[in-house]
Amino acid sequence: MSEDTSPEIVLSLEIDDPALADRLAALLGNIAGLRLAAPGEQAAAAIVGRDPRIMPEDIALTQRELDVLALMAEGASNKMIARQLGISVHTVKFHVASLLDKLDATGRTDAVAHAARRGVIEL
Repeated sequence: MSEDTSPEIVLSLEIDDPALADRLAALLGNIAGLRLAAPGEQAAAAIVGRDPRIMPEDIALTQRELDVLALMAEGASNKMIARQLGISVHTVKFHVASLLDKLDATGRTDAVAHAARRGVIEL
């Protein structure tokens, strides 16, 4: 029998949760043909896991915009959002417009979809 001479795959772990990173490293460390990258080493692939409560760096939403976005995701109208948050309908419209701009969305549904895809909210 001949030995397998295929190159090893170098994999990096970029995971915010240290316990999860350690568990994955232990599991992946036993796979033939796979090696975990050393800190700063280039890798062929990466496993990335981020805390979903941390906002992506390219999106800077205020807490009030997040509140409005969460209610939009539930299908609430501007009037319902205003009532729920104790603000005026005009202020809700202002926040919705700001969300559309920041999320580069064409409408409310598109904004919610963009936010979910980018990890800003969970549906």
